[in-house]
Amino acid sequence: MKESRATLFFSFLEVIRTIPRRAALGLQAGPLFLIAPALLSSVVGAADLPSVEQALRLAFPGAKVSRESLFLTAEQLEAVADRSGADGQRALVTRFTLREGGRVVGWAYLDTHRVRTLPETLVVMIDEKGRVRRVEVVAFREPPEYLPPRRWYAQFDGRALDGELDLKTGIHAMTGATLSVRAATDAVRRALAVHAVIQQGSR
Repeated sequence: MKESRATLFFSFLEVIRTIPRRAALGLQAGPLFLIAPALLSSVVGAADLPSVEQALRLAFPGAKVSRESLFLTAEQLEAVADRSGADGQRALVTRFTLREGGRVVGWAYLDTHRVRTLPETLVVMIDEKGRVRRVEVVAFREPPEYLPPRRWYAQFDGRALDGELDLKTGIHAMTGATLSVRAATDAVRRALAVHAVIQQGSR
C-alpha cells in the first residue's frame, strides 16, 4: 500500500534530522540529498500550486509589486477579530501593494493557518474598493484530496466583508473538505478585516 503524502513529508523531515548525526560519524550525506528532494516533491508537487508571485500576476498582470511587514497593535487585533468573526490573526502581517503607473490598484495578504493538523497558506488579493479580487492557495500540507478545486475559491471573487461571506449564506460548502473550506473562508474574512483596519489607521 502506498504511503500517504503526510507520511512521506515526515519521512523527509526524519531524513533531514539524520544528516548532522551522519556527518559526526564521518558518513557521506550525499545520497540523502538525492532521496530528500524526491520525498519533498511527492508532498508539495502534486497539487501544482502557484508561487506567491504567480498568484499576484494572475490577479494583477503587469502591476509592480512591493512587499512590507506590518505589526498590528493589540487594539487592532481585537478590531480584526470583531470584524471578521474569526480567530487566529497574528500580529505580524505580510502585505503586498500593487501599482500600475504609480497608482495603487490593489493589495494582497498572506494568511497561513492550520486546516486539520497541517498548515496551508492563502494569498487573498483585494481591489481598490476593498473587495476580494482573487484567492489562491500557494501552500497546502494536508493530503491533496482535501484541497478544494480552483472553481470553489472563485466564489470569493468580488466579495466584501459582510453576512454573505459565510458558509451558511453566500459561500457553498464542499462535501469531504469541510475543514478546508471553513479554514479558507475564515482566512478571507481575516484578510478583509486586516485590510480595513490598516486602511482606517492610515487615514
